[in-house]
Amino acid sequence: MQQRTLGSTGLTVGAIGLGCMGMSFAYSPGRRDDEESVRVVHTAIDRGVTLIDTADVYGPFTNEELVGRALRDRRDEVVLASKCGLVVRDGEIVPSGHPDHIRAAAEGSLRRLGVDVIDLYQLHRVDPRVPVEESWGAMAQLVIEGKVHHIGMSEADVDQLAAAHAIHPVATVQSELSLWSRDQLDKVVPWCREHDAAFIAYSPLGRGYLTGVLTTADQLEEGDWRRGNPRFQAETIERNRRVVAVVDEVARERGATPAQVALAWVLALGEDIVPIPGTKRLTYLEENLGAADVRLTAADLEALAPLADQVTGTRYCSRSIPRPPPPCDGGTGRMTAGSAPG
Repeated sequence: MQQRTLGSTGLTVGAIGLGCMGMSFAYSPGRRDDEESVRVVHTAIDRGVTLIDTADVYGPFTNEELVGRALRDRRDEVVLASKCGLVVRDGEIVPSGHPDHIRAAAEGSLRRLGVDVIDLYQLHRVDPRVPVEESWGAMAQLVIEGKVHHIGMSEADVDQLAAAHAIHPVATVQSELSLWSRDQLDKVVPWCREHDAAFIAYSPLGRGYLTGVLTTADQLEEGDWRRGNPRFQAETIERNRRVVAVVDEVARERGATPAQVALAWVLALGEDIVPIPGTKRLTYLEENLGAADVRLTAADLEALAPLADQVTGTRYCSRSIPRPPPPCDGGTGRMTAGSAPG
């Protein structure tokens, strides 16, 4: 697989990474299989995938345990990334950026992953109740203590990134980026390029929708957080099929699948961007990795350019709380323990 460098870290990773959240959290709860997930991780490594991403809130905690188990004999072959800063409290997922929590969270992640050091440790969300300088100072202290090698942020805006970067380099920024979610391209990706930080794109397949497999809301299981997401309601999922139709047309021209075109589009944005599609099935893993061989033409990119403006529904429920807002819970707008923070 082609290689990409994670900003100023010097770490080299495969151009496509692996997001592990869905193996034990948020998506299709009835289809989880830990043994299959371990095989997915091992096969991904065999195929050149070296960026493996998890978080303590996925589960909570069980995803880190699963990833730790999968990497038990292969730790040196990967760049291991995890996150802290979100906790489940009273059935809801809320930010927790106090330095004491960050220190305790890091110790817990190290233990569950079964490692001595985490290559990339990311602040999952900025806590609006805690100055970002305090949270980031605690993250930087973990680097000084040798518990993590590099630190990054997730879903942060440019002001938060600048405040953190003044204290310690922000190595990476991880946020949602796909054909139908492009807001990060306006300010955050340019900030990353100006400050030599890599951008890690989660949900590059539009939470599975851009694959063309999901055509109705009824296909989503009970307990799948997407059932409450604005883009996956019965009316919006139908309207958004026009987006997938264009992706499918480009895919036929390239002899590829819609998923591969969606990933190829993210890859074409620049070598400083690393998508981390998630899957818990070997079949989908192989399909995703095939995107590295898809070359989109100028005509393809022109056809795909307007799609973001044609999407119906916001990517989260509410814009009334500090960004990024949580997924919906039955229309309440709350982030619950079953929600997917990304």
